[in-house]
Amino acid sequence: MPERRCAITRAEDRTVHIAGPSAGPPFTRAVLDVAGAVLTWPVLGPTGLPAAEIHDVGRAQQWLWALYGERTAAAVDAVASGTPAAELTLPEQPTALAEAAARLALGHWAARWWPTSYLDGIPALEPDVLGLELAALTHECQQLLDASGELEGTELLKEHLAALDPLIRWRRSAAPPRQLDRVLRLIDDAADNVGLDGEALRRLGPALEQDHRPTATPLDLSELFARQQEFTLAAGSLRTATDRVIARGSGTNDWCRYPPGFVDASEGAVSWTAYALGAGRRIEVEVVADIAAPVGGVHLAAEVHVDGSPSDRVPLARRDDVWSGRADLDIPASTTPSIEVGILLPGFDPGPDTDDRAAREAVRALARHRLGVAAAPHDSAAAHPDSFLAEIVATAAVEEDF
Repeated sequence: MPERRCAITRAEDRTVHIAGPSAGPPFTRAVLDVAGAVLTWPVLGPTGLPAAEIHDVGRAQQWLWALYGERTAAAVDAVASGTPAAELTLPEQPTALAEAAARLALGHWAARWWPTSYLDGIPALEPDVLGLELAALTHECQQLLDASGELEGTELLKEHLAALDPLIRWRRSAAPPRQLDRVLRLIDDAADNVGLDGEALRRLGPALEQDHRPTATPLDLSELFARQQEFTLAAGSLRTATDRVIARGSGTNDWCRYPPGFVDASEGAVSWTAYALGAGRRIEVEVVADIAAPVGGVHLAAEVHVDGSPSDRVPLARRDDVWSGRADLDIPASTTPSIEVGILLPGFDPGPDTDDRAAREAVRALARHRLGVAAAPHDSAAAHPDSFLAEIVATAAVEEDF
């Protein structure tokens, strides 16, 4: 069995670290908060066992042995007590709990970082379907979690129950995915554990007791999980007929600088045009919107740098499916400016980081690959049980939406 070396160290703040594969920007890391620790897997490339940052070794001992093995659990306890850093050989084959935890972390990553893009042809994941599978996986991983983590699973179940009846109907179809039955059984058990009730949940138990008897009528997943989203791209231009274009370009679409769902994830979603209006200069910015609509007066902004000068903020308003805004530029009329534009949400933005377009493109490639696998017929050799149900639903909606 393949093996790898793993270092266990203690930081000055007494946090114990289990080294794992290196990871890049936040959108390339799948993270899971567990009892006494934070676990991290790289989204790009092989995962295996996660890196761990353990801040409460006592609480973490409830799962360390099941995730990493008894030798690692003992080494963590020893290092936390002051013995020198340890280096162990770990098997590459993860335990059943490690596999479930990695899948749960990847599901949370997908809920936050999935690169939905109309421009790039990457469909959104149906949130209720993904949410119910996350609730099921949370229940499967309850050994890892404390009370707050278990409560999160219950809240996921409550929030996304709208997808339960469609999932039950999907199970009765001619070719349900192999993982669907397990997801539904975990949901049934999770709801029973917390005493959650409802019409759909009352139908779930009897449905699971019946043998699979596929319906004769083909099932249209795109109708079964109809999404309330359209892309009209009907913004139009802000300029007047007397304006003269002096420069135009694409801006930076850094996913870390705004919440999920606000902006199309494409690298070409941000565009700007600079105009001459007599002796004056003006910039207009347009950003292709995603499905999330602003609430409570929330607006994006464009951060504009001209010739390396300090940035100016241009407020953006949403019109149909485009965020747009304009501002005057303080530059000489004889100058052809060098302009850089980025998008952010004031108050959310962690600040500009090193722009990593290659990592964003790798994430898009990962999403396309996963959708390709999910689209394979479920009885074919290419079918993969690791596809999320929401990914399978998304592939059914591609033709309709894109």
